[in-house]
Amino acid sequence: MITVTEATATAGALKRLSDEGVSIWLDDLSRGRIESGNLAELVATKHVVGVTTNPSIFQAAIGSGAGYEEQLTDLATRGVTVDEAVRMMTTADVRAAADVLRPVYDATGGRDGRVSIEVDPRLAHDTRATIAEAKQLAWLVDRPNVMIKIPATTAGLPAITEVIGLGISVNVTLIFSLERYREVMDAYLAGLEKAAKKGLDLSTIHSVASFFVSRVDSEIDKRLTVLGTDAALALKGRAALANARLAYEAYEEVFSGERWTALGGARANKQRPLWASTGVKDPSYKDTLYVDDLVAPGTVNTMPEATLNATADHGGITGDTVTGGYAQARADLAAVEALGISYDEVVQQLEDEGVAKFEVAWQDLLDAVTKSLNSKGVDAE
Repeated sequence: MITVTEATATAGALKRLSDEGVSIWLDDLSRGRIESGNLAELVATKHVVGVTTNPSIFQAAIGSGAGYEEQLTDLATRGVTVDEAVRMMTTADVRAAADVLRPVYDATGGRDGRVSIEVDPRLAHDTRATIAEAKQLAWLVDRPNVMIKIPATTAGLPAITEVIGLGISVNVTLIFSLERYREVMDAYLAGLEKAAKKGLDLSTIHSVASFFVSRVDSEIDKRLTVLGTDAALALKGRAALANARLAYEAYEEVFSGERWTALGGARANKQRPLWASTGVKDPSYKDTLYVDDLVAPGTVNTMPEATLNATADHGGITGDTVTGGYAQARADLAAVEALGISYDEVVQQLEDEGVAKFEVAWQDLLDAVTKSLNSKGVDAE
């Protein structure tokens, strides 16, 4: 049983994080989490104000079959395709989660209370198909607090502009490089300008830019370990934070410039940086590293439940840990480059791997659902 003192302590670090202007989102979703009341409980007790999903999350949830049996039976009876079955299940979960979070959405004027769902990762390099899929997902979920996730690939950039221009809120995902992040912000502003020309209400359009964190350390640390020098080993665990902090510097610059000023005057919303992949991969690092050290106003941190619980238990929230660190961040990335580790090569590799991992997870999900549908069809006969 949790005592009052323990409950206060649990809320303490998360409340401090929220008070610093960081929106806490949960990077996980399943039907069991929704139907058990767990998601509502996290909103009520852990300051969770949003949910993100991705193909890997759905593969883990639906692939287990738990909570999906009745719907799978109905889908098999109807003889739907596996792609349609997967979309029916994933959009049902996102719709239900959006309903749980609707009071947060209303209370924050649409800023939070958001639930994200990703376009089919197999479309990551097809602009037109991504746009069509984004429109379809927004229609299927049919909730004002849904965000459509579009990957920040070269083909994804014009899709972001087009979808924002239609008035659909977007979560741009799989951002690893500072150059690509600037392109993402540009794509968002171009979308807002298109929406404005159509006479759309810009205040209803929201976006976040999901800048991935831990995977940067995983790849660069691996290369530093191979080098093995004292200088190389001293840089381990520094690149990801440096990269994210410089991303925030770019955000401050873009959303205080002349182009933004005109849009802001039309009641447009800034595209907030979202720290993604914030669970540490190296067990020697503090498990709240990518939360404690990335506190800045106007950001989102989407956490796996283990990271959320760790932050609640022993997070060290000490105020803004981003804006004063730009010079050191530049020095850290320069030091990595000086050792012969190419930043551009690393971030391109991570983008390619990120898309590929989601494609594999999606295919695994399709395979699992195919097996389930086939078994239901046999049973029905």
